[in-house]
Amino acid sequence: MGIHYDYKSTRGEKAMKKEAKKKARLEQRRAKKANFSKNEDQDKMHDINKPITLEDLTNPEKK
Repeated sequence: MGIHYDYKSTRGEKAMKKEAKKKARLEQRRAKKANFSKNEDQDKMHDINKPITLEDLTNPEKK
């Protein structure tokens, strides 16, 4: 009978911990997605004042 008594008495605490863990994971995903989109935008940009040459387009090591 001790198992059932323990389950009911800690049920609310376990639910709160689970909800907090779920919110923490959601925040991490949002932060990761925000950082990923910022980095992606920065990688695609190039110098506007510089003309694009064939060397820029074909050389994979030059960024």
